[in-house]
Formats: sequence, C-alpha cells, structure tokens
Amino acid sequence: MKPKTITILYWITTVLFALAILFTCIPSEEGYAFITDILGYPGYFVNYIAVFKVLGVIGILIPGFPRVKEWAYAGLFFDMISAVYSFYATGTMTIETTGMLIFFGLGIASYVFYHKKLQAAKA
Repeated sequence: MKPKTITILYWITTVLFALAILFTCIPSEEGYAFITDILGYPGYFVNYIAVFKVLGVIGILIPGFPRVKEWAYAGLFFDMISAVYSFYATGTMTIETTGMLIFFGLGIASYVFYHKKLQAAKA
C-alpha cells in the first residue's frame, strides 16, 4: 500500500473512531439513568470517564507524541472493554448494544493504520 493511501485511511478511521468515542461522552438523561441505575455506576463516574475519553481522543488526534498516543489507545480500549463487560454482567447485552462492536472495529483499524503509517515513515 502506498504511504499516501495509508495516511488517508489512518486519518479517516481515526476521525471516525474519535467521533464515536466523543459521541459517548455526554449521555442523554435516559443514558445517564441507565449508567447509574442499571449498570450501577455512581453519578460522578459519568463525568470522570467523559473527561478521560476527551483526553484520549485528543491524544490520538494530535500528531506526534507516540507514547501518549499508545496510552490513549490503551485507555480507550480499556473503556470499551469495560463497557461491554458492564452490559454483559448486568444482563443488558442486546442486539442494540452490539453496535459497540463498530467502535472496536474503528479503533482497531485506526491503531493498525497508525503503525503502518509509522513503518512507512521509517522506510
């Protein structure tokens, strides 16, 4: 694959992944009630995790800073894995919630293209 194609695919998948994560930062009233009442998280946790999601998105979007980018990807994936486990543990995993798998796909694609972009830059 050409370096330009890799760069374009990286930015497309990364921006889509970032938007998907940002979309989950501010839940609706129903979403907030679901997180606190059904999943059992305290109310302050919703704001806490939203701040770190925004910081993670900033980390993956800012060019350079490879170590920050790696930590940001790790944190965002830990968040997504924890969300899936929370749905599973509370028995609320449904066909609608499996749409989260799209987030995983975008995140994985973004991460893979990030490393391909680094390899292309070294060559």
